[in-house]
Amino acid sequence: MPDNSGAGYQFDEDLSLKTEKKLDEPKMFRVVLHNDHYTTMDFVIEVLMKIFHMPAARAVQVMLDVHKKGVGVCGVYTFDIAVTKVNQVHQMARQREFPLKCSYEEA
Repeated sequence: MPDNSGAGYQFDEDLSLKTEKKLDEPKMFRVVLHNDHYTTMDFVIEVLMKIFHMPAARAVQVMLDVHKKGVGVCGVYTFDIAVTKVNQVHQMARQREFPLKCSYEEA
């Protein structure tokens, strides 16, 4: 019967000492809605629930921030997701003929 113990084989490196390369955390970006005088509060709530998947109570809180403070934070995402969310908001606003503005900023 052949010997399968590995005896007689030489390895170039000791696998037990191999370390994993540490990856940097991706930069995160806040997605923000901006107040205007034309977009309805109901539409802002709809955007927050559909695009950002917020429960109704949280969507109302963010909408009130937009209304009272001028801006409201919708969430914090990686760059690609933040850009996608901003584009989705602008597309939905255009379809419904609202001037709602959305942007992202580094968190």
